[in-house]
Amino acid sequence: MNILKKIFSKRTYEVFGSQGGISIKLRLPNGFNPQTDKCPLVILMHGFMANKNMPPISSMAKALAKEGIASISFDFDAHGRSEGRFVDMTIASELEDAKAVYEYARNLPYISKIAFAGHSQGAVIAGLLAGEWEEDARRPSCLVLLAPAAVLKDDAIKGQCMGVKYNPQDPPEYVNVMFHKLGRKFILAAQKLPIYEVSCRYSGKVLLVHGLDDKIVPYTYSEKYQENYPNSVLYTYEREGHFLSKRRQEIISLVVSFLASKLIKS
Repeated sequence: MNILKKIFSKRTYEVFGSQGGISIKLRLPNGFNPQTDKCPLVILMHGFMANKNMPPISSMAKALAKEGIASISFDFDAHGRSEGRFVDMTIASELEDAKAVYEYARNLPYISKIAFAGHSQGAVIAGLLAGEWEEDARRPSCLVLLAPAAVLKDDAIKGQCMGVKYNPQDPPEYVNVMFHKLGRKFILAAQKLPIYEVSCRYSGKVLLVHGLDDKIVPYTYSEKYQENYPNSVLYTYEREGHFLSKRRQEIISLVVSFLASKLIKS
């Protein structure tokens, strides 16, 4: 960590990750008293080029609070209000960010259980971290993956991202993707990323949700997760896209019900 960056940052950060300060948002349950009460918490992870204040992450945070579940949503490095350069962002850097947020969460004295939930690339991060920690005390109580973007590996191998083409054998220093510079380091690492091999070590309960009309991440990627997870269920929705906007309330209700059943009622 760059100590000078920490000292002279224009913003105040409580968590520091791979590229500096991480912007977090802690939402406690409605009517919750942190001095006397305890509650479970869900760490919410957004997708590629998104941020913590965008749906479906923001929608989940609000709904969880109504059900007595706290949440921490945060901006990955170089996203939203977090520090860093997008060109230096990789799956490894986002994993480091998620780990830093977890350490912050588990040190909150009023938190009982912790679960992970992610959308798109954030779902990939959530899955990888849960699998990495399967034999660890930090293992999450359960896992929710919304439209998990495991396609990022195949796209990197093919040399494409959001319609932009490049040479996968010799990627440039960066690729311009929707006004963002996707770095060579991201591409080369993604080509060799053991997404399913690591993620599916996790043996806890997993909820997968995917739209059948998702044009960014085909639903077949969630089917492969479901086939490899030993304890998972997959819900697919017709005429639903990547951002789960058409039937969002129904989907959020499903997610919150799943999390409540594993974090509160079990």
